[in-house]
Amino acid sequence: MRHIPKTPQEVRHTPKKRFGQNFLHDTSVIRQIVDSIRLSRTDNLLEIGPGLGALTEPLLAEVDGMTVIELDRDLASQLKINIGVNSHLDFTIINDNAMHIDYRKLAETVGKGAFRVVGNLPYNISTPILFRLLEFGDVITDMHFMLQKEVVDRITAEPNSKEYGRLSVIMQYYCMAEYLLTVPKGAFNPPPKVTSAVFRLMPYQHKPITAQNEALFATIVRETFNHRRKTLRAIFKMVNLLPTLNESDFDSIGIASQARPESLLVADFVRLSDLVNQKQQANHLND
Repeated sequence: MRHIPKTPQEVRHTPKKRFGQNFLHDTSVIRQIVDSIRLSRTDNLLEIGPGLGALTEPLLAEVDGMTVIELDRDLASQLKINIGVNSHLDFTIINDNAMHIDYRKLAETVGKGAFRVVGNLPYNISTPILFRLLEFGDVITDMHFMLQKEVVDRITAEPNSKEYGRLSVIMQYYCMAEYLLTVPKGAFNPPPKVTSAVFRLMPYQHKPITAQNEALFATIVRETFNHRRKTLRAIFKMVNLLPTLNESDFDSIGIASQARPESLLVADFVRLSDLVNQKQQANHLND
């Protein structure tokens, strides 16, 4: 593997709290992450938040080129010095906020097909970035991210578990989710207050089941899990955003009215959403 020497500027870089910076430095963990991604030379690799480049260099050794997005101007400049000077590499640095990128347009500009996305995301804004990327699932093959373990547990959770909730259902509606490995606090500098984990998301190009109204689906998932200790029938009676459903309504879609949100599969939420959508459309026609 190529070795890129550390410069004095890099050594002096102080992690910035406002960017949620915790830099990965454990080489054995880095190797596990890179191996778990299973890269091919021609993959269109995109790294979000490369930081000091601990993952960037071993990733770049596996592919013909890659694009990185780094918000911190100092770190973007350092990456340009450390890696960008190697002119034989196809290495592009974008100094911008990952939340502001049009990934569809970026994929067209790069011109190498769908992205394989990698990143050690700032934990304080990880969920918004994930939801942003879901909007561009058609130009993303898969995503490998490191987040706090608690969040990864929620994303990959199965029904009837305490971790299963809104994040589980929404992510698993759009993607296949897989827990890959646990990363201890000591693998970072400075060590975060929480244990981390690496997981894989593979956006469905053709979803196993599709809601008739995805905005309504998201609303129902959110509102039901806001009252996760109550039964579905009680929730639909008390939440103003949702219509009241009777016993025959629940029977018609094969879901028990006394069930609680955490027991429902993603497909159950879709059927529930479609039922509500049809009732709302019928009511609208009758008005």
